[in-house]
Amino acid sequence: MLDIKRLRLLAELSRRGTIAAVASALDLSPSAVSQQLAQLERETGVLLLRKQGRTLTLLEPAKQLVRAAEQMLHDLEAAEAALHATQQELTGSLRLAVFQTALLALVPAALLRLQRQHPKLRIEVVQHEPETGLSETAARAFDLVVAEQYPGHAAAHFSGLDRVSLLQDRIRLALPLTPEFAHVTAITAAAELPWVMEPRGAASRHWAEQACRIAGFEPDIRFETADLQAHVRLIETGNAVALLPGLVRVNAAHQMRLVDLPGDPRRHIFTATRRGAASHPAIQAVRAELQEQSTQIMLQLQQQK
Repeated sequence: MLDIKRLRLLAELSRRGTIAAVASALDLSPSAVSQQLAQLERETGVLLLRKQGRTLTLLEPAKQLVRAAEQMLHDLEAAEAALHATQQELTGSLRLAVFQTALLALVPAALLRLQRQHPKLRIEVVQHEPETGLSETAARAFDLVVAEQYPGHAAAHFSGLDRVSLLQDRIRLALPLTPEFAHVTAITAAAELPWVMEPRGAASRHWAEQACRIAGFEPDIRFETADLQAHVRLIETGNAVALLPGLVRVNAAHQMRLVDLPGDPRRHIFTATRRGAASHPAIQAVRAELQEQSTQIMLQLQQQK
């Protein structure tokens, strides 16, 4: 009988591409991964992998095993979820991946409520960029991810993930309160101003650049950082302007002026988990609290208009 742990290693190799990446993800040594995959090949009696330079290519029999392994892992997760649904109290651990602004605005209050309601449930939270969080959740490094999607930029899709919407987060032009910025009443008037944006490659960066170009100018990007709290500080001190989502203003009294953008753009914030685990009561409980907090935040942001 084939070993499910070795089959998972093969599935990880299919997803991550190299022995080193599999070893790093699963906290194993590369030699241990290689030995287990070689053992799997001996057990099947079929050639599964072909070495090409420094990489391993999965042959068709290996791809068939990967599909079978993914189905088995899905079924095991569904069985575990059904088992936990029979218990009266939530126990165990849940790993949550979340991006920065959601970590600051959504997660803390939800965690406090969950701790009071389910004291034996341990929740571990790790900050990740949305695409990484989605990828690692699909790969079973996390149980649940909070991710974002900017207008016109579809978040990466990974087969087997179940998505549930949390909120639509309005994006506006954020300006310092100082007099030299008082003339800016639309994004078109910000053409000559210094900008802060996230690093290249981020969906938010591409979206912001496109918004400026549609407005008729190329932004003068003086500052680059993935930390939106740094964006806020640069704006408050009069050093830059930026396109900021509403979540950065939650539970904080920022000294900024906000200007609406054409079309009222909003980013979509959602949770995702593997379909086999979606009915797990712990995941359902965390999703419910995140949804409740999202509803409260939307009300708060509406009052701040």
